[in-house]
Order: sequence, then structure tokens, then C-alpha cells
Amino acid sequence: MKKIFITVLALGVFFSANHLNAQTETSGRESLYRATHTKTTELKHTKLKVSFDYEKEQMKGEEWLTASPYFYPADSLVLNAKAMLIHEVALDKKGKKSPLKYDYKDDILKINLDKTYNRNEDYTLYIRYTARPNEVKGEGDAAIKDNKGLYFINAQGKDSQKPIQIWTQGETEANSVWFPTIDKPNQKTTQELFITVPEQYVTLSNGILKSSTKESGGLRTDHWVMDKKHAPYLFFMGVGDYAVVKDKWRNIDVDYYVEKEYEPYAKDIFGLTPEMIEFFSKRVNYDFPWAKYSQIVGRDFVSGAMENTTAVIHSEMANQKEGDLIDENRWEAVIAHELFHHWFGDLVTTESWSNLTVNESFANYSEYLWYEYKYGKDRADYHLMDSVGGYIHNPANFNKHLVRFDYKSRGDMFDAVSYNKGGAILHMLRNYLGDEAFFAGITDYLKTNEYSTGEAHQLRLSMEKISGKDLNWFFNQWYFGSGNPKLSYSYSYEPVKKEIIVSIHQNEELPFQFPLSIDIFEAGKPKRVKVWVEAKQKNNFSFSVTKKPDFLNLNPDGILLAQITEDKTPEQYLAQYTQTKDFHSRYNAVKAVGELSTKNDAALKTLASALKDPFFRIRMKALSSLDLSDAKQAKILLSEVEKLASKDPKTLVQAAAISALAKTKNTKYLPLFEKGINAVSNAVKSSSLAAIASLEPQKVVGILDRVELTNASEDTIIKLLPIIVEHKVAKHREAIGSMVAFYPFIKFQNPELGATAEAGFNWIMESDDLPATQSITKVLSQIKGEIDNPQVKMMIIDMLKEGLQRKMQVLRNHPNSLTLNTQIDILKETIDAYK
Repeated sequence: MKKIFITVLALGVFFSANHLNAQTETSGRESLYRATHTKTTELKHTKLKVSFDYEKEQMKGEEWLTASPYFYPADSLVLNAKAMLIHEVALDKKGKKSPLKYDYKDDILKINLDKTYNRNEDYTLYIRYTARPNEVKGEGDAAIKDNKGLYFINAQGKDSQKPIQIWTQGETEANSVWFPTIDKPNQKTTQELFITVPEQYVTLSNGILKSSTKESGGLRTDHWVMDKKHAPYLFFMGVGDYAVVKDKWRNIDVDYYVEKEYEPYAKDIFGLTPEMIEFFSKRVNYDFPWAKYSQIVGRDFVSGAMENTTAVIHSEMANQKEGDLIDENRWEAVIAHELFHHWFGDLVTTESWSNLTVNESFANYSEYLWYEYKYGKDRADYHLMDSVGGYIHNPANFNKHLVRFDYKSRGDMFDAVSYNKGGAILHMLRNYLGDEAFFAGITDYLKTNEYSTGEAHQLRLSMEKISGKDLNWFFNQWYFGSGNPKLSYSYSYEPVKKEIIVSIHQNEELPFQFPLSIDIFEAGKPKRVKVWVEAKQKNNFSFSVTKKPDFLNLNPDGILLAQITEDKTPEQYLAQYTQTKDFHSRYNAVKAVGELSTKNDAALKTLASALKDPFFRIRMKALSSLDLSDAKQAKILLSEVEKLASKDPKTLVQAAAISALAKTKNTKYLPLFEKGINAVSNAVKSSSLAAIASLEPQKVVGILDRVELTNASEDTIIKLLPIIVEHKVAKHREAIGSMVAFYPFIKFQNPELGATAEAGFNWIMESDDLPATQSITKVLSQIKGEIDNPQVKMMIIDMLKEGLQRKMQVLRNHPNSLTLNTQIDILKETIDAYK
């Protein structure tokens, strides 16, 4: 729902400017500084024994915690322990327990030790407790939507459509919900976990499964051991009725825990993992440092995925079948991202949440590295461009530092600055230093800080150590400053000297310094020059030329993170597309001519060439720009589009070509569209369905029950929404949920579509359809952290309250429903979250 989401954000800005006196990011509060947590205690080993009360959704726990004072002598220990019942605290000396005095309030457990302990003098505490995750106060944020730490999914088995599962989510500081600990990223400890569960379930935790013992009453206890220290937020525990699909990297077990429905597709989804481990191990010159690697898919997971050491959990968005996978494994980048965290985040951990980017920027950039290795530079550059767009297109990101100590809450750090901008900055640093120095610097950083913590300065020191270059200028502006260059340019030609003077203008009060590539086009061909732009608002450069240049192309390789204002003709974009190899230049040319009049001959030539581009994303971009109802376009481009619709090796391109053909409104393509309905590819199916809907809407009604729309594009849902709602095709209520959730905002831009979306929302609220209701509340929960405007929040609350009233009326008419009360509770929780 990217377009609709952008509309919501845009309306938030509109209301702020026109109806409210909105506060700035820092208005009403003083600048804050979040210091790294002071280490008074060093955790050494954490041993846990746990069992579960599924009815109460609670966990019984026993903990043996070995620790010592970090440097100064200490006679007490302070632990985080959220919403627990503490039953017993004792000193454990070789199995003999001596009770200790303690104080527990406000989620802090302070224990008085039996004496004053010195540095490196270990002691072991025994704590017996009950974890009560449903009693946790507070809420999540945009990236991690809840902070309960321990999650019981369908614990009483009331939802027949959902499995019974238990899983944990510790980041940022939520694992102290299920075991007392010092819940800070600069703590590290080894780990042992005994999990007692009903025998039909499998378990997963960090490290190696050492033993599995049958217990009375149909129970089993699994013993997991992690013998290398890692941060408490990376502890993980998962329980459920999973199929475990085995794989291998060298002599390391690689396992995929999936619901049994997805067992046949597990290796299609996750099967590149061993190759990724091998590639990353070689790329950073540091072999995968852990004893095993497992990945598990959790229902209702509160984020996209989480890099728990050796036990990654993915949201159910990872679940895909043949119809999705034949188009593209949409989860491949996430799989690479979480794996790379096992070096950046798990091996070397951010010492504070202010330095989160030393975890997340590398994980973000690993996606680029993987695509570059596996599929080539075009694919990697497209991925980076898309990622940078997530940063650039949100103006609120511009004033945020990459490393920042003044965040309002820890969750604020999990944004497109720490991730997307951070990854782009690493790409710039790599290109500035060169591959050999950059990757050698990475290796030094890992080896210097392994099994410990790191911050941006330590990364700088490693890069300086290897390269011999002073990098303070780079880190000061990119890591400890905010924003990015905003450039415009001009040039003049001196015919006598046969040179041009290029002026680079920085439209910022605090200009940047950076290397910049410029393509100078003469006689339609580029000559690349590289310059160093100083940190001033105007830089002039002179270059020898043989004649007046046709035009300039700044940042042709897309390496510099910048916004560049330029004005080129369709003829210049044609030359830019045909004469350069860089993805960035080709893609931008196709994008630009698509936004110009496509009746222009040069623009049409660019699109015609782009339809044959070797990279499928550029073919798709060209197709999305076409309007084949125009006679001139059709004459020049139609035959090529017809070929792409049936013969392109990429099903995503076939789907885009079918959508382009649908704009002709020509019934001669109905057989092609009807054939597409039976394709394996979900993209081809949904595009074909939308195409038929544009020609013969009544025909679609009978087809809709035979297709899946769960992962259909937003454009497809927009086209099919009126038909689904008018004819009440119940199968697709869930598919339309994430769109109709925004009907108040859609009305502002498209009243007719908004009215249809409102009818769809009311239809879902007047039904006993749990998945459809969840599709509405899920997408609203996902965007909650991005909406600061109180008026926009109130619109969402009012919409949900109206929906709640409709749902309660359904309950009155159907009091024996097993799921309506669940839907009502979900709606109430979503309303409360927005208050």
C-alpha cells in the first residue's frame, strides 16, 4: 500500500500546515542526550528453565545468573524484570541456595548480595519467577509494533485457522519480560535454556540442541546451549508444530522451521542461505562465527524479521508458494539482511541504541552485496535506488543524524535513516576507499571488536587504520550530521579556450564535501570526469572539450546520496539512455521520458529501446509509462509489448506488459488475458484479471473465486475493488482490507474510489471475517509510528470506532460466533494504540 501510505503522510502534512499549529521535531522539549548504559555488572552466563501455562498465557521460569562486578566493587545487583511475579531470590553456591533480600518495583529487581564482590569475582543467583507478558505496560513503535517480549499465539486454540505458537522478540529491551537480566545492548552473556513443552511441538533457541528428554504427562524438555556470548536482546525461544527442513553449510546445520503447509516450498524460500553464508564469509574475510543457523516463521510477528543469534525469526510474509516464487522471492533481501547481522549486530553489537546504524546500515548494505554477487550490478543498483527512495521521500528524515543521541524513544532509531541512508553511506565509503581497503577495514572492525560492542568511531578507526586516510570529514558529515546534498548546476562554454566552466551549487546552509562523477556529452557520447566538491555553496570546475557539450549528467553511477535538480530535453535523455551503461542513468532517463509527453519522437525512441533493456526492471519501468491507446505509441511499440506479454523470461515483465495492453481497450487481447488467468505466476494472474475487468467487468465475477489476490499489486486491487465490493466476493475481503483501511484519505484524492473503499470497509465490519478484520488493523498498526499529526490519528480512530459499532451489532445477531469477540478486541486494541 505504498501509494496510499504516501497519501496518508501527505495529508498529515496538509493538516499540519492548514489546520493545526504543528510542533517541530524538537519543539516543546529540550535536546536530550542518551549516554551508553554504564556497566556496573558484567553478565557471564544465563541458565533458564521454562514451562508454559497456555490458558493464562504465562511462563514459569527459573534462572541461574552468573555475574561479577564490572570494575568497581559491588554489594548489589540491579536487573530489568518486566511485569513479573518474583517468588524466590537466592545465592546459589554449588547447588546450595541461600535466600537474599531484594526489592522489586517499577520493573526493576534490586538484589542485595551476601557481601561486597570485587572485579572478576563471580557469583551465581537463583531466581524463581512467573512471566506475565500480557501485563506489560507501554506499547511498541513503527518498526517493532509491540513490546511484550513473549508472545502466545492462539494459545487456547480458539482460532481454527491459526496454529498454536510461542515466540519471543527481544529488541530493543523486551526480553526482560521473560527472564530477569541487564537488558542493554552493551551486555553479553553465554546462555543455556531448558524448554518444557507438549511433546507434539518442536522448539528452537540460540545455539545447539544438546538433548531432548521425555517427561511425564506428554511433555518433553529440550536443552539448548549457546557457548559464545551475545547480547540479551538476541536471546530467542520458539515453540510450535513446525516442519523442520534440513540444509547444510560446510559442516554447519542450516534449518528452516516452517508451517507444514509450506514445507514443500521451504528450500525455494530459504534455500540460498548456505550460498549466502559462504559468500558473506569470504566477502568480509571472517567465517560465519556461530555453531548453527536456523530460521523460523512466526505468525503475527510484530516486525518484519529479527536477527536472534543462530535463530532468526521471520514474519509470515516470508511464506510463499509457487505462484509467488516464480515471479520473485520477495523475502530474499530480508534473508540476506538477517544473516549479515550475525557479523554486524550479533558478533559486534551496537554499544548503544544511538549507534544502531553500526548494526542496521551493514545489514541494509548486505542486500546490495548479495544482489551484486548473485544477479549483477544492475539488480544491486536498482535495490539501492529503491532503498534510498525510502529515505529521500520522507522529509522528516532530513534533519535526523545517522548517529543520534536525542531520540525520544529507542524505537525511533529503527527508521530509514539508520537503515536506508546508512546503507547508502557505506556504498559511498566503499567507492571512495576502493574495494580492497573497504573490505579489509570491515575485517579489521570485526576482528578488533568480536564478541563485544562497537560504535561509529571504531568503524572509522578501522577504516583509517587500513587505508591510511583521515576519515573524520566523512564521518562528521554523514554519521554525526544530518541531511544530504541538494544540488543544481550550470555550465558555460568558452569557444576560444575550448573549455567549459561547470558550477555546482549546494542549496543548503551547511554544504557537504564529496567526490562527484560527471558525464560530459559531446556528439552524443559521454566523457566521464571526477571532481572533488568542497564544502561551500558554489564550486567551479573547468574541463577541456572539443566543442560545446550537448549536456551534462551528474552522478551518473548513482553513488552519491544527493538530490539533483536538472532540466533535460527528451533528446538528451535518449542519448543518456543509449550511451551509458550505468543503471542509474538508464533508469532515470526512462523515468524522465515517461513523465514527459510520450508523443515526442525521442521519448518514444527511449521507451522503445528500454523495452529491450537487458535488465527486467527497466523493461517494467518502460511498460508502466506507456499509453497504448495513443495511435502513435501503438504504431511504434505495440508489437514489442505483445512479445513481452507472452514471451519475456520474467513473469513480472509479462504482467506489466499485460497491464500495458489493457489500456488499449481492445477485445482482441481477451484470449491472452484469459490465458493469463491460468498462469502459475500470481503477477500474471492478477494483471490478467485486472485487464479483463477493464474490458468486461461482468466476466470477472465468475473468475474471481478461482484466483488468489493476497499478494496482488495495489494497482490491481484498485481496478478490482469496485467489482469485489459490488458483487460481495467474500473470498477477497482479506485482500482488499489493507486498502479500504484508508478510505477517509482516499476520498480526498479520488471521491469515487473512496466511496467504494468505504463500502468495502463497512462490508468487512458487518461480516464475521477475522482475517479481513486483521488485514485492516494490521496495516494501520504498521503505519502508526509514522503518523504524528493528531487530526489524522483522530480520523483513523473515528473510522475504527464506527467499524467497532458495526462489528458489535453483528455479535448481537450472532452471539455464538467463535471469532467475533476476537475481532472486537483487536479493533479496541488498535483504537487504544492510536489514542
